[in-house]
Amino acid sequence: MRIGIVGTGAVGAATGLALIEREVCRDIVLIDRDRARAAGVALDLRYAAPLTPAVGVRAGDYELLAGAALVIITAGVNELAGGAIDRSDPQGRLRLAVANARIYADIVPRVVDAAPDAVLMVVTDPPDPLADITRGLAGHSRVFSTGTLLDSLRFRVHLAERLRVQTADIQAMVVGEHGTSQVLLWSTATVAGRPVLDLLGANHPRPQQVRREVEHDVRYANIAIIEGTGASRYGIAAVAARLSAAVLRDERVLLPVGRYHPKYCTTLSLPAVVGACGVDDVLEPPMTAEERACLDRSAAILRAATEQCEDALDVVAATARP
Repeated sequence: MRIGIVGTGAVGAATGLALIEREVCRDIVLIDRDRARAAGVALDLRYAAPLTPAVGVRAGDYELLAGAALVIITAGVNELAGGAIDRSDPQGRLRLAVANARIYADIVPRVVDAAPDAVLMVVTDPPDPLADITRGLAGHSRVFSTGTLLDSLRFRVHLAERLRVQTADIQAMVVGEHGTSQVLLWSTATVAGRPVLDLLGANHPRPQQVRREVEHDVRYANIAIIEGTGASRYGIAAVAARLSAAVLRDERVLLPVGRYHPKYCTTLSLPAVVGACGVDDVLEPPMTAEERACLDRSAAILRAATEQCEDALDVVAATARP
């Protein structure tokens, strides 16, 4: 099967490598407005491909996406270039929304023309409003974002460090926005069936302080990474590859990804069934009244961001008319 990656910056290139390592598909197509960069990344990845069976990597234009089962979109202005690395800024990644919506307005129609049956995975920040914009531009609902799967992994990692257990033994989830309004579901986080909050209370003299520290570390993990390396790439690349496998193998696995929810009138993350059509169904987890209120707030923030993007695209369209 064929997977396309549009955008060969830090995240797109890392995603290509993660796909090869997972042996997700037989053919990877790389597209970038900087054709020389796409060609260079493809060549570099081709040298890694012989270590896995029969994975081909090519760079070119959109017509190479014909027949693709999945197209992953990573193109756009990143957090460092877009000035979205201020921990005190409540907008966070949403500061990039309008600029990247304009980029998507050029990319998505080209992708759909070349691969009308493909599932579209939105990775570019902020992925939730951009998934909404992509749905409108694509004219179909086979669209989802990487959502809060990465945030959920970060939640588990930081809990495991505090509780001194293996990350695999932690069950914990983040829902809502992949951004500053995300909701960490403490009420249902468990270790071997035991509530995490009970274990924190039993093992730490100041459990509320630990909770605040974990929330801070998860919420601003991207900034901490960018301050050290210039780009957050490997975690999100691993997430994109895992979700690609779920789509191409029709796994119907339950993961917290971004999908449009009529109940909230926006794209946000909840546990969703990921398979060949993208996302088929959603199972909303139990929440406390406080968590529910936070999710409603996150939804409202995302709706406002999408509306801002739509308004900006309307202005661009009106300006382009003769």
